[in-house]
Amino acid sequence: MRLKIKQQENSRHKEMVTAVGWTSSNELYTCSDDNTVVVWDMNGEPLNTAFTLDIPVSDISWQPAARGSSETLAIACIDGSFKIVSKTGRVEKHVPDAHRGAVITIKWSYDASTIATGGEDGQVKIWAKTGMPRSTIVQSDRSIFSLAWSPGSDQVLYASNKNICIKHIQAGQKQVQWKAHEGCVLKVDWNPSNNLIISGGEDCRYKIWDTFGRNLFTSSPYEYVMTSVSWSPNGDLFAVGAFDMLRLCDKTGWTYSLVKPKTGSIMNLAWSWDGTMLAGGGGNGATVFGYLVDKKASWQNVEIQLQEDNKIYVVDVIHEISEELEFRDRVINFALGYEHLVVTTTTQCSIYDVQNWQTPNRFDIREPASLIVLGSKYFALVDLVNGIQIYNYEARQMSNPKFQGLRVEFLSNKSISLSTDIITVVDTANGKLLRLFDLISGKPLSQNIEHNLEILEVSANQVDHAAERKLCIMDNNRDLLLTSVHRNEMTKLCSMVDSFRWNEKSDMLAAIADSKLYVWYYPNVVYVGKDLLQLSRSSRDVSNEVGKMCVIDSFTGSLVTVRRIDGRIATLSVSPYPALLYENCDRGQWEKAIRLCRFVKDSTLWACLAAMSLHARELNTAEIALAAIDEVDKVQFINYVKTIPSEVGRNSELALFCKRPQEAEQILLQARLYYRAIKMNVRLFKWERALDIALANKKHIDTVIGYRKRFLESSGREETLEKFKQFGEIEIDWVAIKTKIKQEKEQEALSGRPYDG
Repeated sequence: MRLKIKQQENSRHKEMVTAVGWTSSNELYTCSDDNTVVVWDMNGEPLNTAFTLDIPVSDISWQPAARGSSETLAIACIDGSFKIVSKTGRVEKHVPDAHRGAVITIKWSYDASTIATGGEDGQVKIWAKTGMPRSTIVQSDRSIFSLAWSPGSDQVLYASNKNICIKHIQAGQKQVQWKAHEGCVLKVDWNPSNNLIISGGEDCRYKIWDTFGRNLFTSSPYEYVMTSVSWSPNGDLFAVGAFDMLRLCDKTGWTYSLVKPKTGSIMNLAWSWDGTMLAGGGGNGATVFGYLVDKKASWQNVEIQLQEDNKIYVVDVIHEISEELEFRDRVINFALGYEHLVVTTTTQCSIYDVQNWQTPNRFDIREPASLIVLGSKYFALVDLVNGIQIYNYEARQMSNPKFQGLRVEFLSNKSISLSTDIITVVDTANGKLLRLFDLISGKPLSQNIEHNLEILEVSANQVDHAAERKLCIMDNNRDLLLTSVHRNEMTKLCSMVDSFRWNEKSDMLAAIADSKLYVWYYPNVVYVGKDLLQLSRSSRDVSNEVGKMCVIDSFTGSLVTVRRIDGRIATLSVSPYPALLYENCDRGQWEKAIRLCRFVKDSTLWACLAAMSLHARELNTAEIALAAIDEVDKVQFINYVKTIPSEVGRNSELALFCKRPQEAEQILLQARLYYRAIKMNVRLFKWERALDIALANKKHIDTVIGYRKRFLESSGREETLEKFKQFGEIEIDWVAIKTKIKQEKEQEALSGRPYDG
């Protein structure tokens, strides 16, 4: 990927361009020290001079989420005032003496309700959208050169001297502050999608930070100071400007391209709303436009490249196919995966099958999609007007899930995921909440998932079985957690995680944590037997291959593709045998699965087979697999389960083995096996529950009392449970109790079917 630069030879501005900003209709407004405001089209051609001001401008900010004629522009002036102006130049509000000295920086909040200004007087002030003052949140003796809003519009990030500070707009909240550069910090930006911060300073470096002030990347020093920085809307890229320099970088810090336009110092940078174009204002009065070209994507044997703004070149290296796909409009976004290529332009969406590039499925769209999320059978388009729209690969719209407070401009590939039956979205207003929707109808599921920490990334597995739908979550502590859609129970897999990815075809999960590659070959083991979790996982050191802060791009078959922090691609291999094991088990070919494990002679594979067979209630296979990994206690338990005469009883014991006692009890009660349900609770020392079952069904009340008295006598204790004290005078006839138990077991044996494998 690189920036293709266009610069007008004869600039419309006579003096330094101090501020630039895009409207939602992809028009660029530029302000200069010559007091003119010029409008440019997306081709880099000047349209007209929108209006002229009576004082030079230092910064501008367009109101977010406004459309068309309702868009308003906040303009900061060097005389200490700011204005709220319409697109036509009509002054809606003029606020004189907002600061002592110049208003250096101005920003609308993301919810479009508030304006923040920073001035030469060292103050940061908060204003209502009408221009009425609300509060002064910062008073310092150093000028405020740059500021940015938090994604939730409740905090302000500002640069003062060598420091970066995060200040809550409500009083009484703790301020976060750290030394960021050796020289004065000139520009900062805070991206709402990835929640990362970039800064540029007089020490000729640019840096990436998290919201705790931890440094994630530091560039090498350059020849000139960094005068501007700006995130792309989706948070995947950012741009850095300096004297005659414009640099396009990945979100991890490495550089895609470097261009040297003749602009002088680039004082301000702004991305278009769709993230395909970049504009900068130069110190010599020039306006420079940058277009993203040569954007690439690959999947298995297919590689695509956006060569021009409306042409994509396709290469299939195995089938030796080369195709050029031409579109009538400018390409906004594309995504490749799951055997399909999805391309969106300004007016259309095209869906290509990688086996057939000649006949795509197409449909019209009203708004360009800012985000494309692919799944195995469906994909999602996200835009500012329609929100989240779900389609299948035949171009049929399935649903349009919505919820109150949804801010689609904050969504990214990490905060939205879809499978074959559900779509999950991290709530943009509450980062600890996962909202779940039915993919076909778009209706919310009855239960959402809430975590105690902010969720950084979520991903759903792609298997067809809805009952095995699982979500993998990475939280603010970089912990990796696994949860089921149908069981609100989180299991921690590992810590210090850089990146994770589900396999595209099977249920395997890969993660890189602490410079190691972990692969959970059968994550469902956490719902079968957590004792087998570590045994069914592989790990190896990959510090030499990928280093730190890498990102897993894909996990297809037995290959894990990883992008290093320097931008290079590394390919890691995992064992191919678990995929074969999945095929055999899905088809019920347990004998083949056993032979495969005996051939490979790997304890990890045996552990996977043990968990898979236990989940499928295939006890003979489970016994062989558990014996192979020396799990003697579990083998004895399997032999005990085989002796239970009824299938209901066996299923209940296996549910208890999987640490689901409520499910085990429900199975027995539905089959009216009251003694087994009571005895299970007695074994678990749930005495009161055992008595409740006996009283509710008027069965085995004396049995529960007898077992309770025997327990108290053997442990030398007195009765402390109120429910049992009222039955203290009952005489226990063990002969009658054993007779009842024997009769129920015989009845179970007659109605049940013994295990025959």
